[in-house]
Amino acid sequence: MVENTVRVTVVIGSATPPGRLRRAVAEALERAERTGAIAPALIDLAEVRIANADGTPPEQLGDDTAATVAAIAAADAVVLATPVYRGSFTGVLKNLLDHVPVEALQDTPVGIVAMGATPHHFLGAESHLRDVLAFFGALVAPVGVYLTSADFADGVPTEHAAADLDTLLAAVATLARATDGLSLGGARPLPRRPKPPKPS
Repeated sequence: MVENTVRVTVVIGSATPPGRLRRAVAEALERAERTGAIAPALIDLAEVRIANADGTPPEQLGDDTAATVAAIAAADAVVLATPVYRGSFTGVLKNLLDHVPVEALQDTPVGIVAMGATPHHFLGAESHLRDVLAFFGALVAPVGVYLTSADFADGVPTEHAAADLDTLLAAVATLARATDGLSLGGARPLPRRPKPPKPS
């Protein structure tokens, strides 16, 4: 049951050392935690070892995969933060999601944060992530956050960027409380229907 404090797991989907995206998200988590609204857990994929997804159950792997998947499954809400790479989200984040069972994200509120060098990739990573999250039947927040270099001054998030992140965290927490205990029948992929026979 979701109490007043919502357990939010945030995944930084980058294999490179922590940078501006990590700082912006971590500071937003700290602000939300101080209000008592959320109990955060931050997972940085640059700091954990996740196996290549080859169908082996996470609990049989001798690295951080099982603990990372468990942290996602235990959350009341999840935020996925990713740099834009080749017009989409990162391969390391996709690899992690390939380990996550459907039920871990089914009916779970999920927020999306993407960061690109320019505004040209706006919605690129987000739209692809939404497609993947639809497979899980996750409850994706209607509006995500997109950051660029213009949203930082000397590596520090601008007030506008910080406010957008605060709003996203508040939204997923509110969604978690509103849907607590509800089974919304998260959608699995529909079976392929046979083609009707051609008329003779």
